[in-house]
Amino acid sequence: MEAVFKQQEMSELVGEILDSYQKYPKTCSIDMDNRLNRAEIIEILEEIRALAFPGFFEMKNLNRDAIAYHVGELLENIQYRLRKQVARALYHTEKNTPQDEEEAMQRAGQIVHEFLKTIPALRSLLETDVQAAYDGDPAAFNTDEVILSYPGVFAITVNRIAHELHKLGVPLIPRMMTEYAHNLTGIDIHPGATIGKYFFIDHGTGVVVGETTEIGDRVKIYQGVTLGALSTRGGQSLRNKKRHPTLEDDVTVYSGASILGGETVIGAGAIIGSNAFITSSVPARTRVSIKNPELQFKGRVSMTELGQEGFWKNKADMAP
Repeated sequence: MEAVFKQQEMSELVGEILDSYQKYPKTCSIDMDNRLNRAEIIEILEEIRALAFPGFFEMKNLNRDAIAYHVGELLENIQYRLRKQVARALYHTEKNTPQDEEEAMQRAGQIVHEFLKTIPALRSLLETDVQAAYDGDPAAFNTDEVILSYPGVFAITVNRIAHELHKLGVPLIPRMMTEYAHNLTGIDIHPGATIGKYFFIDHGTGVVVGETTEIGDRVKIYQGVTLGALSTRGGQSLRNKKRHPTLEDDVTVYSGASILGGETVIGAGAIIGSNAFITSSVPARTRVSIKNPELQFKGRVSMTELGQEGFWKNKADMAP
């Protein structure tokens, strides 16, 4: 028999849910005039990516005769849409909240103006990341393949965009951008992390890079690497404190390694082996590795060689 709410039961359930909205206001966003539009932010992000990699993600071919018009149109669209979202985001701060919509739009306009001015420098950084991915992976056919298909390059691109907005003091939006990339790639990079040139994440699934991480130039990390905090038991009291490690130039970290703590510094040129668990600093040009476990090899004989009776007798003899 199909279970159907009676009118009285439905009314009572509606009342209980409404009561829960009053009881747990932190999980409600009712009568909120400045709610951010996640879908809009993702569309803006994709437009910025198209600006950063012209010709790779558009639906139509670009030619040099029309490129100036195309770039100008993109900039105008990004500026208009991003300004509205940043203005809304500015209300989601504990300090220096705008007094009115006019102030919010004025501040947002200045922030977006400063952000768009970073695009040339951003493209310069992304060029190094693409080159690092191509140079670091012998399976890469060319740099086009790297741009179009490598999850590490996608996640780094989104992070570099979000990082610029983060530096300009924009709430919420940078984290929404990096969590979009996290959802698609399994790579979780906080927009507050500081990352140098020629950064390469190979494969990438399960990589975590914490907010106060500092990464130098020409650093390479593999899947499953965590650059995290040693402890988060202090909760909000740890905000704005250095909680995550520093990796100096030319460091390589292989799969599954965990490097934790704000005072942990991995010196230039160091190599951290797979599955290492590190909570203290490593000197420059040092190799850290886990001693291989002892492996046992036992031969197997097929039934064809021994016959069924002999096969089972042989298995019993080889049992540990």
